[in-house]
Amino acid sequence: MADLRDMGRQDSGPHGSGRQDFDAVVIGTGAGGAPLLARLAQAGLRVLALEAGEAHPPEAMPTDERAQAGLFWRDERLSAGANPLPFGNNNSGCGVGGSTLHYTAYVPRPQPDDFHLRRTFGVGEDWPLAFSKLEGYFDELEGFLGVSGPATYPWGPPRRQGYAHPPLPLNGAAQLMQRGAEAVGLRTSPAPNAALSRPQEQEGYGLRPACTNRGFCQAGCSVGAKASMDVTFLPLATRHGAEIRAGCFVTDLERRGDRVTGVVYRQGGQERRVRAGAVFLAAGAIETPRLLLRLGLANSSGQVGRNFMAHVGTQLWGQVEEEVRPHKGIPGALISEDTHRPEGADFAGGYLVQSIGVMPVTYASQFARGTGTWGAALTSHMRGYRHTAGINVLGDCLPQPGNFLELSDEPDGRGLPKPRIHFSWGENERRMNAHATRLMTDLWTAAGASGLWTLERSAHVIGTARMGRDPRRSVVRPDGRAHDLENLYISDNSTFPSALSVNPALTIMALSLRTADGFLAARRKGESACDRGALEQT
Repeated sequence: MADLRDMGRQDSGPHGSGRQDFDAVVIGTGAGGAPLLARLAQAGLRVLALEAGEAHPPEAMPTDERAQAGLFWRDERLSAGANPLPFGNNNSGCGVGGSTLHYTAYVPRPQPDDFHLRRTFGVGEDWPLAFSKLEGYFDELEGFLGVSGPATYPWGPPRRQGYAHPPLPLNGAAQLMQRGAEAVGLRTSPAPNAALSRPQEQEGYGLRPACTNRGFCQAGCSVGAKASMDVTFLPLATRHGAEIRAGCFVTDLERRGDRVTGVVYRQGGQERRVRAGAVFLAAGAIETPRLLLRLGLANSSGQVGRNFMAHVGTQLWGQVEEEVRPHKGIPGALISEDTHRPEGADFAGGYLVQSIGVMPVTYASQFARGTGTWGAALTSHMRGYRHTAGINVLGDCLPQPGNFLELSDEPDGRGLPKPRIHFSWGENERRMNAHATRLMTDLWTAAGASGLWTLERSAHVIGTARMGRDPRRSVVRPDGRAHDLENLYISDNSTFPSALSVNPALTIMALSLRTADGFLAARRKGESACDRGALEQT
């Protein structure tokens, strides 16, 4: 097995390899950056990835939530609005592999109608591409990552191929959800998870073992069974010559005319720069617009930072007589998409329902935040932790003018303006949340849970650099290239025109591969930058 610290050896000196000229520089090594980094390296390009965080090898992941604080982006972000978002360990990652280090590996595909919400409901925004443009990438990703899932998935169009591995075992919460769903007439299925139920050989990494059902996926997988980028695409990229420099915070993009010519970053207190033929910005829906707003780039539309969205993600918790041990197993083991377009609903879009696992410190903090319970009462409640089980929903969110990211006048530790994120649920999110809460209450009551309580929350940060064909209403084209700059691409969740009613990771990776393929196709044609219509025609 390859030691992930091998990636660090390619960065053995303060300047890494010492090379200063690259065909492409990728900023960020998460789900948006890592796939395209590997694709470009496999094509023989000289590629560099700059990552603000440090490497976290699997064998260094302890079963300890507090010890894993380094996985999260801890720089302060200011939250405003009627439903202000918590950050820290909720909506951001920091490290080689980005947020995939702590994602739950829950990877259902979006459904075709997710891409045309406006055409269907008259609200929201349609994507400038159809499901069919990403379907081949979903197939590729599910095989490469080693997604475990059911032989037959009940929702969405017929699949062209099965999942790579059988489903993972149902943990305690999943078994409880299965029982409750049967009672209320809701179909369920083992969820697709990017974690191995059988060992898989991974090019550039070696043998990834099967999941040990240790749980604690959100604190980092200690065996490499979870398909985070550090055990999948990044080893593949370095095997083909890519260089990864960790601990590098990008501060500037050098320009000449309508082209980016170089990247300036700080590493170990020193300012460094490299020249770049093209730049792929994959820093996520907060840091990507933050950098662009600071530099005044790619914003002739005025849309950078606008259209911020976050999934409706309310959780419902209860306790049962039997021991559930909620920290064990893959967190999202069971799913239902019967609520994708619920009959008679008074809102646009839809949501999915999933069982959830939870780690003890996370649960204690959520219970305190959600119920206002502290001190002896909190301690008493936590004595029942092993009997606690939860479910949650993940639903659409509509873009609204009042939900946006801006630069505050308050500097962070680097002397840069902190981002301020305004977020409030609209009427659509409130109605969806009410519908989902009623359903989850019925389901958990039928399963025999008592002491029910809900945590109204939003999950995943999406939008802020919308993709579209109209340069007056969007920041990047359908191929991910900025309208305003010839060789600047954005590859992360900031480009989503709508939130989709599923977790975003698989779609981010699919878009990343698609952007890389379009870029390479244009190079093969001898063009200096991606042809404007290349991807739309593929």
